[in-house]
Order: sequence, then C-alpha cells, then structure tokens
Amino acid sequence: MREPLRYIFQVAENALDRAFGPAWNPLHQLGALGFFFYWIVAASGIYVYLFFDTGVTEAYASIEYMTNEQWYLAGVMRSLHRYASDGMVFFMVLHVLREFSNDRYRGTRWFSWVTGWPAVVLLFVCGITGYWLVWDQLAQYVAITSTEWLDWLPIFGEPIARNFMAPEMLDDRFFTVLVFIHIAAPLILLLLLWLHLNRVSRPRSNPPRGLAIGSFVMLLVLSLIKPATSQAPADLAQAVGGVGLDWFYLGFYPLLNQWPGAVTWGGMATLGLILVALPWLPPLRQSAAARVDLDNCNGCTRCAEDCPYAAISMQRRTDGKPFELEAVVNGDLCVSCGICAGACPTATPFRRKSELVPGIELPDRTIAELRDDLEAQALEPTTHKRLLVIGCDHGVDVATLHDCQTGTLSLPCIGMLPPSFIDYALSHDIADGIVLTGCADGACQHRSGVDWTKARMARERDPYLRRRVPKERLLLSWVYKSQQARLKREIETFRDTLPQTPPLETTTPSTSKRSVEPSHV
Repeated sequence: MREPLRYIFQVAENALDRAFGPAWNPLHQLGALGFFFYWIVAASGIYVYLFFDTGVTEAYASIEYMTNEQWYLAGVMRSLHRYASDGMVFFMVLHVLREFSNDRYRGTRWFSWVTGWPAVVLLFVCGITGYWLVWDQLAQYVAITSTEWLDWLPIFGEPIARNFMAPEMLDDRFFTVLVFIHIAAPLILLLLLWLHLNRVSRPRSNPPRGLAIGSFVMLLVLSLIKPATSQAPADLAQAVGGVGLDWFYLGFYPLLNQWPGAVTWGGMATLGLILVALPWLPPLRQSAAARVDLDNCNGCTRCAEDCPYAAISMQRRTDGKPFELEAVVNGDLCVSCGICAGACPTATPFRRKSELVPGIELPDRTIAELRDDLEAQALEPTTHKRLLVIGCDHGVDVATLHDCQTGTLSLPCIGMLPPSFIDYALSHDIADGIVLTGCADGACQHRSGVDWTKARMARERDPYLRRRVPKERLLLSWVYKSQQARLKREIETFRDTLPQTPPLETTTPSTSKRSVEPSHV
C-alpha cells in the first residue's frame, strides 16, 4: 500500500515544488499548516463566543445575528472558524497518509504515530460539538444520531437520546455543558499535540510566513465568497428531513443511521486497534544505535545539536578527561540515520596516525568503512571527467548510475557525510567532481539531513566544507526517488561543465580548538 501512495505524493510534491518552491510547498508543511489552522480556529472561536448565547432558542438566534446583521466581522469570523476547522481535518488526513507512505511510523517513530490518534479523535469531538451549538436542523440530526449511537454502550444510567424526544425535554443547561466541552476539548487537543511532538527535535509547528499569509488569505476569500450559514432552526417536535452535511467531519454519520451499533462500534474499535498497532505490523528492522567513543569525544555538542530526533544529550564527563561534557545516545530514540557522525569533527578520513574512530558513529556503518568504500570507488586517472555520486538509501538508487566514468556510494542519510570526505576524494584523486544527492528538498526522510548538508556545503554550518574545495567541482541535486532520469540529466550536464583541473593538493585539514584535540587529526 505504501508504494502507490508514495508515488502519488511524489508526483504531487514535484508539481507543487515547481509552483511554489520547496520551502512553500504545502505538502512539506502539513503538520505546520494544521497547527496554523488550529490558531485560526482558536482566535475566531473566541470572538464568536463573545456573541453566543447558551439557550435553547437563543443559541440559534445569536448565530443568525452574527451571520446576517454583523456579517462584516462576526459572520466572517464564523466562516473562518468553519473553514479552518475543515482545513485541520484535511491536512491531518494528508499528514497521516504521507507519513504512512514514507514509512515514518515504525521503529522509534511509533510514539508520534500512536499519540497522534487520540488527537485525531479529539479533533472530531471538537468539530461535532461545534455543529451541535448552532442548533439548526443539522445540529438536531447530529445530536439525535450521536446520542442514539452513544446509548448503544451501557455507560449511561439513562438513555441520553431521551433529551431530544420532545422540546420540553431540552433545557438551557444542555448548551452550557456543550460549550464547556467545546472549549475544554481544544485545550486538551493542544496538550496532545505537544505530546505528539515531544520526541521530535525542532518540530515545524509554524509554516513559512508566505505560506501562512497565503493560506489565511485563501480562507478569508472563501469566507467572503461563500459564507458559512445555518440551516432551518431545530424543532424537536418534527423529524429532520434532508440536511447538508459537512463531509470533513460528518461523513460517517450516514453509516451510523444505516448500520447497527454493534457493527459501527466494532468496526471503529477494530480499525482503531489496527491503526495503533500498525508500527509493529511488522516491526521495523532497525540498525544498531549510534555509538560514542569517549577517547575521541571532546563534548563539542554538534551531534546533539544536529540530531533530528533528540536522541543525543550532553551530560557531565564520566571518564576524567579535561572536558566538561560527553555525548550520550538514547537507543530508544535513535533511528541510525548517521547525521551525528556527519556532524562530528573527528570523523575525518585524513586521520592516518591513529585508528579512524570518531567521537560518534554507527556501529553498522563506521567512518573507517566509509573511507574504505570511498577509496574503492576510485576511477582510473585516464578516465575523462570522473564523477563520484554519493546518495542516500531513501532517494534514487545511486548504484544504478555506476559505470566506467561514475563511482557511487550510498549512506543511510546524506547528512551522515562529513564535509571532509569531499575534500579527501578530490585531493586523493578519487574523482574529478562530486555529486551529492538524496531525498528531495523539503522531503528528507530524516527531516534535517538535506538541510544540514546544504548548510555545511555552503559553509554556513559546522563542520564546514573547506574553502579550498572549488564549488564548480561539487553538485547538489535533491530529487524524488522516482526522478532518476532527472538526476541522470543533471549529472551529465555537470560532467560537461566540469573544468579540467588537477587534483587538490593533499594536506591534512586543520581543526579549531572547539572541534578536536590536535593529536586526534
């Protein structure tokens, strides 16, 4: 199921990349847009609440006053409240499907997946209770259907659907309780969303400013062109005929009318158990967690700063060395992406006087093995414009690009590559040019691998690419897995424009005091 979904998302993301650019691509900001719409719902809801009356007849009248007599502000706020709520459901569904298609719900990511489902349920509670408050015919239909469905469970002393059998059975206290639920539920939802992001380092909870402004303007225009309106007022003395449903929130309600309670409750319970258990059906076979070598760790904090999963913490030194801190890896959070190794200043292939063991690395993909693999890709000096393509296991399969002019190397994440390896490959005449590729820009499987690599290559993030490495001998190409043909074209264009220059002079890179002790290089 994942592969067709992934292909659909990649096609859509590629199209939106061309339209808006990777930074403003809505499919790269689904979680952040959901949060942004939450704040629109909260702000507009507070304003609407100022005019709302909690009474059987007053509720509908107050909503009609806002919609018709104060349409220029309160009516717009009501429409914003409605459409932003629908938008939250829309982006939530897309977010779940995208994470599933990219296999980002198993292994250590199970926590975000499992904690997300209670938030989904509570979001629907917020929306459904909101429709009750309008107290029109749609609200009457929702109230009767919901309470009859809830009454199937033996959890209430008396059937709550009895409150809607006749007009005299309903009083103002019902709306007071409903308002309380409608206000309390979003606050609990916010707490659940915080818990959902608890294990994510630097979560994207705010979309880029331009995307946020564009989304808000879109909602505002929609609110002005097609304002939210009420249906006829509820009348418990009459049965409800046809009603217009909000299919984002109420799409399953016709099933509640058609199917017995045992079927609907049993089906929802079964579906819920499957969704919660999905990370273990089957469980992800994950490589060993990153390993710290204190003999080569000087507590510089770079690995902890760059880890996308908050799996590395800096704690007080335990080995007596003259450094304040040491890196400690939480194996329950580590996904073995190797980004920490790419951030470590001791992960340099130029080390020859001592064994190449950096301060932190992956036991199943050591830096020493990476250097051996790099050297094994060396091409004959007589080959015209030799290229070395380094990719990641989640992007284009770079092994398919290997030929007599092109060497290839794949990593768990492109962020695992220390910049010094590029200097090493060019200065040791392994290749004439280097191509770095991986996931598409904004769609990195490990969230920060592409961003950190771009920043390191641009000499904006430590560890930096040495200034002596000419940029014309380096190509960065961020494409989707399905865009192998595009990557090939970019590689051939790069080869054609590659200047004929001698190898870089072989020197040992210097390091700063913050990076590593001189004896370690």
